[in-house]
Amino acid sequence: MKKLIYLDYASTTPVDKQVLQEMKNYFTIKGIFGNPSSYLHLFGINAKNAVENARINISNIIGSKKEEIIFTSSATESINLAIKGIAFNYLNNKKKNIITSFIEHKAVLETCNFIKKLGVKIIYIKNSRIGKINLNILKKKITDETILVSIMHINNEIGIINDINKIGYICKKKNTLFHVDATQSVGKYSFNLKNMNIDLLSFSAHKFYGPKGIGVLYIKNNKKKINLLPLIHGGEQENSLRSGTLAVHQIVGMSTALKIANSIMEQEKKRITFLKNKLWNGIKNIQGIYLNGNFKDSSPYIINIGFKNIFNKILILEMKNIAISTSSACNSNKHHLSYVLKSLGLNDKLIKSSIRISFGKFTTEKEIDYTVKKLNFIIKQIKKKY
Repeated sequence: MKKLIYLDYASTTPVDKQVLQEMKNYFTIKGIFGNPSSYLHLFGINAKNAVENARINISNIIGSKKEEIIFTSSATESINLAIKGIAFNYLNNKKKNIITSFIEHKAVLETCNFIKKLGVKIIYIKNSRIGKINLNILKKKITDETILVSIMHINNEIGIINDINKIGYICKKKNTLFHVDATQSVGKYSFNLKNMNIDLLSFSAHKFYGPKGIGVLYIKNNKKKINLLPLIHGGEQENSLRSGTLAVHQIVGMSTALKIANSIMEQEKKRITFLKNKLWNGIKNIQGIYLNGNFKDSSPYIINIGFKNIFNKILILEMKNIAISTSSACNSNKHHLSYVLKSLGLNDKLIKSSIRISFGKFTTEKEIDYTVKKLNFIIKQIKKKY
C-alpha cells in the first residue's frame, strides 16, 4: 500500500463531498451569495433564510433552541467568547474565580491565563492518572465566588471522556455556570441539551467533515439570563454577541456536515471501535509499548500510545506515508512537551516516546492492517538502528 493514510482526524477532517457540493450553491451570482443582514431584497432574504434553516437544523440535532445558537469562526473563538464573555463582568474582582482543569485545550488554558492577568482567579482541578476529572475535588472547590466551571467533554490528546452530566449536576446544585468544550464530541456523540445542565458549549465544523472557519457557541436561554460581553463589536449580528458578516457557505456546510454525521453516528461509532481494537490488538504485544489513558473511559476515535526508548518524531518520520501526530495540532509546531501527558504522571522520556492516532469515517480496515504491520516492522528497524 503506497497511498497516503490519514490517521490524524482529531486534528482536522476532510470536507465531505456532499458538504462541498451543498456549499457550492452559496458563492456565485447564480447562487445564494447575499449578505444575510441585507434582508430588504431577495438576495439578502435568501441568505438569511439559509442561515436560519441551518441554525434550526443544528439546534434540533443537539437539542437546543435555535436562538441559543451563536455562529463564530471556530471552537477557539467560541471558547474565548464563553470564558471572557463571563469573566469581563468581574474584572479586578480578586474574590471571583473560574475553575478549569490542567488538561484542557490551549484555547481554554490560554484564555484563562489572560483572564488571570486581569484579576480573576483561576483554580485548576487535578485529574487522575488516566486523565479524568476528580468530581469530589470539583465539588469542594466550587464556592459562592465561582463564576464559571469550564471542563472539556473528550480530551483531544488521549480521548478520555469526562462525565459532563455529573459535572453539570454539581454546577447546577452549586448555582455555577458550566461551559463545555465539545470539539471532539459533537458529531460523534448525541446531545440533548434540553436535558443537560450545560450553560455554554463550544464546537467547530472541521472536526466532523465540515469546513474550517466556522464554529458554534451554544448559550442556554433560561430564566437565569447568561450575561456575556461580546469580544467583537460592529454590525450587531448574532444578537450583538458576534458582529461580522455571516459566512453563509460555511454555516450551511456546518449544518449539512452535522446532519450527515448525526445520521450515521451509532453505526460509525461501532465501526471505529472495531478499528481501534484491531489496531491495539495488533500492536499491544510490541515490547515496551504503553497506553496513555485507558480503553474503558475513552473515545473510540482517539488512542494515545508510546514505545519506550523510541523517540516519537523519529517514529513518525519513519512511518512516512501514514499521518499520525505527537499530540494536539496546537502544540505540534512547538518544542514544549505535552502538558496533558505530563499531568498523567509521565516523565519527559515517556512523553517524547508517545504518539496519537485518531480515526475517522474514511479510515478503512485495510489501512489499519497496513498500519499494524508497518508499526511492528518500523519499531524493530528503529531498535536495530539506535
